[in-house]
Amino acid sequence: MSTRRSFLLPPRATTTARLLAEAAAWRGMDVRTLPGPPIPAALKGRAHLYGGERFADAVASALDTALLDPPPDLLAALPPYFTGRHVELTTLGRARRHRVPRFVKPAAGKSFPAAVRPDGTALPAGLPADLPVLSAEPVAFAEEYRLHVLDGRVRAASRYAVAGMLDSAPLPPGHPALGFGAELLDHLADGVPSAVVIDIGTLVGSGRFAVVEANEAWFSNAYAADAGRVLDVVLRAAGPARDLRAADRPFVRSSARPRTGRGS
Repeated sequence: MSTRRSFLLPPRATTTARLLAEAAAWRGMDVRTLPGPPIPAALKGRAHLYGGERFADAVASALDTALLDPPPDLLAALPPYFTGRHVELTTLGRARRHRVPRFVKPAAGKSFPAAVRPDGTALPAGLPADLPVLSAEPVAFAEEYRLHVLDGRVRAASRYAVAGMLDSAPLPPGHPALGFGAELLDHLADGVPSAVVIDIGTLVGSGRFAVVEANEAWFSNAYAADAGRVLDVVLRAAGPARDLRAADRPFVRSSARPRTGRGS
């Protein structure tokens, strides 16, 4: 049986997916696009992936791939120094009772679009009231940066927005965003998976840095970051369960938890 690692993509590949595929092929990986079921069982135990939730969950379930997610309460658990605003982990039902503008997003996944709503009545009606959500005081970011993190250090970084508009650019060494990112990661320590994406930005008015949100690395845009370095993070964030590190077990996506080896 082949031991060559595979890098799997959904049929509708994004620009980031194509860049990562090129980087993976350059490393000698078996790069494949999966058009749909059945998923080749021969890939079990050697598959990495990049793609959306439905695709990732299907592959993880079939091929024993472990997906790493940031904890849903990460933003709410941070002190105000890092968030620059009030953030709480609540439920969609409680958020529907908001009577002032709030930024609301799913605590995990993308079941509805993240946005500032004028009040809770503007939130989706067709989702369960007990769905965990993050509710935050609305703020405006002057610039926003994406940090791809591996083993508690920023492995790749990019600016991705200016004044709320997409505007990607590489981050030079020594950029202040990297210093804030390092301070944040020292604070988080082992409270995040070893491979994760964290977005930060500068607040309009004060110019201070604050955390925007955390995301799964296996479906986050690379923007202008180096694709090879981003790939390093993605391979750890979505890879064979037999490679899973003990410290990462609490962060394995529930639909993708390895069926064997738990607690070892």
